[in-house]
Amino acid sequence: MIEQISTEGLIQPGSTCWRSVHVDRFALIVDAAEYFAQLKAAMILARKRIMLIVWDFDTRVRLEPEVNSGIWPDKFGSFISTLVERRPDLQVYLLKWDLGILKTLGRGATPLFILNWMTGKRIHLRLDSVHPLGACHHQKVAVIDDALAFCGGIDLTVGRWDTPEHRDEDLRRASPWGFAQSPWHDATAAVDGEAAQSLAELARERWESATGERLPPLSERHAIWPQTLQTTFHDVNVGIARTQPKSDGQTEVREVEALTLAAIARAHRFIYVESQYLASHRIADALAKRLGETSGPEVIVINPLSTEGWLEDEVMGSARARIIDVLRGTTGGSRFRIYHPVAAGGTPIYVHAKLMIVDDRFLKIGSANMNNRSMGLDTECDLAVDTHDQTRSRALRIAICGIRHRLLAEHLCVTAEEFARVELEEGSLVRAIDRLRVAKGRTLVPLEPRPLNAVEEFIAGDGVLDPDRPEPIVNQLAKLASASARAWRGSSSP
Repeated sequence: MIEQISTEGLIQPGSTCWRSVHVDRFALIVDAAEYFAQLKAAMILARKRIMLIVWDFDTRVRLEPEVNSGIWPDKFGSFISTLVERRPDLQVYLLKWDLGILKTLGRGATPLFILNWMTGKRIHLRLDSVHPLGACHHQKVAVIDDALAFCGGIDLTVGRWDTPEHRDEDLRRASPWGFAQSPWHDATAAVDGEAAQSLAELARERWESATGERLPPLSERHAIWPQTLQTTFHDVNVGIARTQPKSDGQTEVREVEALTLAAIARAHRFIYVESQYLASHRIADALAKRLGETSGPEVIVINPLSTEGWLEDEVMGSARARIIDVLRGTTGGSRFRIYHPVAAGGTPIYVHAKLMIVDDRFLKIGSANMNNRSMGLDTECDLAVDTHDQTRSRALRIAICGIRHRLLAEHLCVTAEEFARVELEEGSLVRAIDRLRVAKGRTLVPLEPRPLNAVEEFIAGDGVLDPDRPEPIVNQLAKLASASARAWRGSSSP
């Protein structure tokens, strides 16, 4: 299995991805301060069409809180409205997951903007409710004139904006209500060329699925690439992988899962992951298998200390605790590390990035988390770069290595050059991280899950609240009731 994957490469259209496409430029963007600024710059260059296919947005979010400019409004809602006023040929399409209109208003889409946008002629806002029960639209794709596209993990909503410094307290991160927001780590990517055109096609398909309206591709395209957006790769092939649940008129797609498992199987030296969760049972099994091999790879996972919300933390945290125990208990458990980042004063930094690097030969970034629902229940989209069969494979490996060094340098508050030097001296990614971790200051802290109670054990084992396939609601409720009953009996027994 490993030899076959290594020989053929990981990007296999129809299996591990939807399609493989060429890009002239690919940029990895770390943290939302950079993303919001680059998205704003790109939208200013738009002539015909902007498509924002997102999980959520907030009209009051400031795109560049560090910049005082009277040329363009900085709040997202005012910016979009002004942009359309100044661009008479521009159409803007916004599709977000349908939380219900009242919840949508409560999350920051003010009634005035919602009314104007849902009844406007050139700003088209729709709520995406075309999902199996319990699923959500989770893609985060922005397309400008079918010529430039962003795809990753960053939402245009409250609490996302942050810089790589991740200060304990930062007034620029304040919510629209003036409340302090915690440090937040995230990532996305920008692409042009065929990749942008394919993501535009994906966005149009999602729009049609949600609204019934078919949008034609743009017949005329022009080059769009913000002057300040630094290119990470030139002239590369990129795989586009999706998750799509089975529903009426829609087939099941599990490309993200297939690609992730193939990458784990091919790893030789290390698997580096940044993810909001570690809860997928298939991914956990694959990691355990590799750690059980005598000469298997090191596995490094960067997670948040805890997830948002009590129920989410109970479900994802319980599954993660069980997986950590399993991975640490393998014969290669000493090669496994899971950390959570903290700011200089010890404030936990929330990890929302969905990123994977294997042996500096493979990079995947997108919206999919390492939980069950991202593998089969929610709509997801990831981009992947594999050095196999690339015309500039050595340069590509160097660039991917640079990304990894940049990310770990951010987490450990060192320079990328220093991390590269220590890794070379140690000959091990695990040992390099452990050597550079500090007792105080911005750093990575080993994640130690708390012991699970009987109810949490059942939640973690059954996966009832983190399914990987759609189920009738009666089945979900029956499984939850059964798990709760068994948990209650277990906790009340002598």
